[in-house]
Amino acid sequence: MMAGIYYILIDPFFFIQRAEGDDSLYPIAVLIDELRNEDVQLRLNSIKKLSTIALALGVERTRTELLPFLTDTIYDEDEVLLALAEQLGSFTVLVGGPEFVNCLLPPLESLATVEETVVRDKAVESLRKISQEHSPVDLEVHFVPLVKRLASGDWFTSRTSACGLFSVCYPRVSSTVKAEIRHSFRNNDFTPSLQRNIKLRCSYVIDPGISFSLQDSVRLLAVEAGVSIATLLPQEDLEALVMPTLLQAADDKSWRVRYMVADKFSELQKAVGPEITKTDLVPAFQNLLKDCEAEVRTAAANKVKVFCENLLEDSRETIIMTHILPCVKELVSDTNQHVKSALASVIMGLSTILGKDNTVKHLLPLFLVQLKDECPEVRLNIISNLDCVNEVIGIRQLSQSLLPAIVELAEDAKWRVRLAIIEYMPLLAGQLGVEFFDEKLNSLCMAWLIDHVFAIREAATCNLMKLVEKFGAEWAQNTIVPKVLGMANDSNYLHRMTTLFCINALSEICGQEITTKHMLPVVLKMSTDQVANVRFNVARCLQKIGPDLDSSALQAEVKPVLEKLATDQDMDVKYFALEAISVLALA
Repeated sequence: MMAGIYYILIDPFFFIQRAEGDDSLYPIAVLIDELRNEDVQLRLNSIKKLSTIALALGVERTRTELLPFLTDTIYDEDEVLLALAEQLGSFTVLVGGPEFVNCLLPPLESLATVEETVVRDKAVESLRKISQEHSPVDLEVHFVPLVKRLASGDWFTSRTSACGLFSVCYPRVSSTVKAEIRHSFRNNDFTPSLQRNIKLRCSYVIDPGISFSLQDSVRLLAVEAGVSIATLLPQEDLEALVMPTLLQAADDKSWRVRYMVADKFSELQKAVGPEITKTDLVPAFQNLLKDCEAEVRTAAANKVKVFCENLLEDSRETIIMTHILPCVKELVSDTNQHVKSALASVIMGLSTILGKDNTVKHLLPLFLVQLKDECPEVRLNIISNLDCVNEVIGIRQLSQSLLPAIVELAEDAKWRVRLAIIEYMPLLAGQLGVEFFDEKLNSLCMAWLIDHVFAIREAATCNLMKLVEKFGAEWAQNTIVPKVLGMANDSNYLHRMTTLFCINALSEICGQEITTKHMLPVVLKMSTDQVANVRFNVARCLQKIGPDLDSSALQAEVKPVLEKLATDQDMDVKYFALEAISVLALA
């Protein structure tokens, strides 16, 4: 066969004629023919089977004939080019292995300059993949010059592709070449879109000194890149090259840039180490906590606990008390509820860092302020983390300081405030434990059951159910159930109805024995109540607890009462009694 795939591709009939004597070559000839077919789909199919063509040609002819042809003919539909860019990424074996992998660079370089973004991205992806198969020497000889050519191209397309390639070669080249790579960045006038690509994809090589001549959207990305750089550089380079840029970002005119600094502050603190944190980051963190934009203060407030934990132990308390706590005191009374809520979610954690004395003297007053905040999320975040304070100062000290404020809120004249505290009570009970709860808060929960606002009574009923789920049926039988059943004799019919509501809520959790032995007799007795509303709620209650009773109790005790209520003069009582009989299948 004549050497030269150019002849084959220009005159595919020649190859077909040569393949007539060998049936195995005929399909290859068809694929080669389809590479030049006017039908896009046929060309696409052929490109997707490019590895088959390469196998048939062999590694040498693939390198010397197929790849040059592909490089010279990259003027096709985008979908064909996309498939080609993808195929070339796995062509290393087909060209003879890593020793010859640089042969794949020319066609991929051409693909990395086309206008269609998806094609360029796929070409860059393949280039990144085969870069790992280059030796360090081949990287410097073949790959780095390619990247430089792309970076200095006339069109943005090639320069965009370069952004995705610097990071894969930079770590593996010599110091001299690294300097050349950095120099190419400083000497190129990148457009804003390219600058964003640099920040996103070139954290290894970005020159921190140029980042703040760019747009704010780019500076924002530079912060994230700067944190990545900080983890890679030695301490002296870090302090000289990266810190000035990041500190400048913390004081940037754009609040979004400052927000990014605040959001990444923990990562930055870990990257730079405790000494730079002490000298440079503490003042910057103070400024972020005092920022004029609420979004920035919110992000910084979220980092207060972690920032304090990562300070050097020998100077931690001094820094917190001198620099951080004054800012925290201001944030407790911030005008923005998101800032206060963010602070409330972490401030309790400072107690374990500062110890008992400082917590009692400095932090408890702040907790009290937030516990009385008008924003429910702030109050919830404080109550949710009471266990942190409990571990430090003990339950007795806690009861003397914070619980009076909780009780005060529980008895507030505004029913919505009372309602908010009820919703937190199960959480608070879990934090304090059953003994302390019985001593300090049990009576408060029972008092809510006779509140003059129905929403409070309803919430108190749900609260009891959650408490029983937390503390168990035995606790309910000894502590809650007697008090609830005692309300059945209350002169106020609303309170008697609350008894029935509580039985509805507690019967399933307490179990069959407690329900049958203690609750059922009270419900049956209330069926003769003078108030019709109570009687029809008896019928509804029997319908609810019926499935928890055994069949003998249903037939002997429940059925007669429901049949009697079914003949009641009140239409509502009669209706609900008949419904209960039907549901319980007692007819």
